[in-house]
Amino acid sequence: MPRHGKHRRPKQHWIARKLAVAGTGGAALALPLISATTAGATGTQPASLVKAAVEKATAVKPSVEKSAAEKASVEKAAAALTYSVVGGDTLSKIASTHSVSGGWQALYEANRSVVGSNPSVIRPGLKLNLGAAARAAAAKPAAKPATPVYANNLDGWIRQSLAIMAKHGIPGSYNGIHRNVMRESSGNPLAINNWDINAQNGIPSKGLLQVIDPTFRAYHVPGTPLDSYDPVANITAACNYAAARYGSIDNVNGPY
Repeated sequence: MPRHGKHRRPKQHWIARKLAVAGTGGAALALPLISATTAGATGTQPASLVKAAVEKATAVKPSVEKSAAEKASVEKAAAALTYSVVGGDTLSKIASTHSVSGGWQALYEANRSVVGSNPSVIRPGLKLNLGAAARAAAAKPAAKPATPVYANNLDGWIRQSLAIMAKHGIPGSYNGIHRNVMRESSGNPLAINNWDINAQNGIPSKGLLQVIDPTFRAYHVPGTPLDSYDPVANITAACNYAAARYGSIDNVNGPY
C-alpha cells in the first residue's frame, strides 16, 4: 500500500500570484482571470494582456480633461460677452473697441432696458451685453421712421414746408416764413390781390406768400402740388424764389 503523504497546497503560477496582488490594493483592478494552465499554454501572451489591462484601468480618461477645458472656455466666453461701463465710456466707443456688429445702435437696442431712453448717457458700473443680444438687434430690420403728421393750419403748413425745403437745400426759418406770411396774407391761403400792377397785368398775386403764377411755376418745388393756392406748395415756391433773389426768405422784410 502506498505511503500517504501530507496534502500540499498546489503551487500557484507566478502570473496568478501577480493577479492576486493587483487585486488587493486600495483600488481593485478589473483584470482577466488567468489560470496556470492557460498561462502555460499561451506562453508570454497573458503577461501582455495584464499589462494592457493595468494601463487601461490606471489611465486618466481624456473626457474628464476635455469637459474641464470646455467649461473654462464657456465661462471665458460668457465673461467676454459682458462689459462693465467705466468713466469716459460712450456706446460708440464701446461698440468700436469690442467690434459689436451693428455699431452703437445695435448695442443700445440690446441694452435699452439698462441704459434708458437717452443713449448718450451711460453710468459707470452698468453691465452691457456685447454678444448675442447685440447681434440679434443688429440683425433686426431697421424700423422705418414714422411719417410726420402735420396739422392743417398755418403752423403745420410752415413746418411741412420747412421739411421739404431741408430736403432740397432751400434756406429759411420758421420765424422768417411766419413773419412774411402774416404781412402778405394774414395767414389766409386763399388770399388774392386784385388791385396791384400784377393784377392789372392779369397775373394777380395769390396764396399765403402772394406769389404770381409765372414765379410759382418757375420756382415750384417737386413733391408739392402744382397749385399756387396750396399752402405748402405756395410757401416752398416763395422760399425758393426768395433764396435765389435775396439769399433766404429770412432776408425779406417787405414787398418782394
